[in-house]
Amino acid sequence: MKLFELGLVEAVSLVKKGEVRVVEIVEDYMARIEQEDQKIKAYLTYAFDKALARAREIDSKKEKGQLAGAIIAIKDNIVTKGIRTTCASRILENFIPPYNATVIDRLEAEDAVIIGKTNLDEFAMGSSTENSAFFPTRNPWDTERVPGGSSGGSAAAVAAFEAMAALGSDTGGSVRQPAAFCGVVGLKPTYGRVSRYGLVAFASSLDQIGPLTRSVEDCALITSVIAGFDRQDSTSSPLPVPDYPAEFKVPLSKIRVGVLDNNSLSGVSQEVISNYQEILKLIEGLGIEVQRMSFPSWEYALPCYYVIAPSEASSNLARYDGVRYGFRAESRELSEMYLKTRTLGFGSEVKRRILLGTFALSSGYYEAYYAKAAQARQAIARELAEAFKKVDFIVIPTTPEPAFKLGEKQDPISMYLQDYFTVAANLAGIPGLSIPSGFTNGGLPLGLQVVGRSFAESKLLKFAFLLEKNLNLKNNKYEMIIRGRRKNEK
Repeated sequence: MKLFELGLVEAVSLVKKGEVRVVEIVEDYMARIEQEDQKIKAYLTYAFDKALARAREIDSKKEKGQLAGAIIAIKDNIVTKGIRTTCASRILENFIPPYNATVIDRLEAEDAVIIGKTNLDEFAMGSSTENSAFFPTRNPWDTERVPGGSSGGSAAAVAAFEAMAALGSDTGGSVRQPAAFCGVVGLKPTYGRVSRYGLVAFASSLDQIGPLTRSVEDCALITSVIAGFDRQDSTSSPLPVPDYPAEFKVPLSKIRVGVLDNNSLSGVSQEVISNYQEILKLIEGLGIEVQRMSFPSWEYALPCYYVIAPSEASSNLARYDGVRYGFRAESRELSEMYLKTRTLGFGSEVKRRILLGTFALSSGYYEAYYAKAAQARQAIARELAEAFKKVDFIVIPTTPEPAFKLGEKQDPISMYLQDYFTVAANLAGIPGLSIPSGFTNGGLPLGLQVVGRSFAESKLLKFAFLLEKNLNLKNNKYEMIIRGRRKNEK
């Protein structure tokens, strides 16, 4: 086994026992990235020199942190001191932040090594990572297909063994959807569970940072490190953070699971439906109580999201005007500079969402659009809260279809529909976790999403761990990748 094939928990254990040095792991990942990333293009910026220096420092320490030996990739909308942070946009192409996001400080405090910054849809606006201003990222399972988005680079890096784990951000499914497309685990924590300080804002009431990993156990460890109150984020929760990995030792008692009725699956790929039904049979076979549920407000979640998110984006992105930082277009007067900077600096999808949001907030239309969307959001949150009085978790597909081909979704609406199963969790502020659930006939990964009550990440992770163990996909999945890699290397 090569070092980059180690799981995160396994690698940390070996480092702490003194059986492997962090420098050796970093060097193995550097070689892996140099070999593979020209095909996948998961990264925008490599941080090899900093990673090696950090690894040597960790190797010299007697007492090592919880993540010593963990090689982490970071979505390029999370600021990193001294490492370029672009948001995959020309407007921030050469921006080097003078400070770290809170999550970066917390990872490094536990001796994680940052290996590089990953590609994304520009300013996290997209579902395919084709909206990056620089280049699209490709799915490691089939390089003619997308890895999902907007955290597509992070998901692809983990799936292609170019990182042990990665951080992404999830505004409407941007961690969970690429996790499903790339066959990895992806968690959107409860809003406020993880600090947003240093996350470049898209939609501030929806954004949340979350991990992408190769296993639920790895996900639990990363989440336990990055979660918790932060004085620099007024929306972060002061609730104590459980020791998520330790919680696995405490078995779940009687579990009740809510599942979608057939009416909620119209328009969904038949392969996704078949996989979902197979998983439900497995859940019932474990003796878990299953309740069929309908969510009348669910049909409003997507239009609600695509009013609220662009509205917040139009406000947040007003700061990119060429005055303080980032790209500035050559011009003779101030109004011309604003116009040229934003015209040349933003891509077409970002412009589309700024226009949508500005329109929804404009005088005469605010009540008809934004105010109605806010009411719908409250109704969705209430409906989910009522459901959680009857069940512990809601189990649904992560995506309506498997990974699609690059360039296939030219119509923006068809791209927005990829968020059908994920946006409700963001609107309600509750946690959602995607785990690999099987494959299509063509060998593409599929994902299952588990949604839980606010701040119930501990139970959510334990239930996902139970499913992962009984699905018995993890080893098969990675053996398939490893066998394919070795075959290509011969």
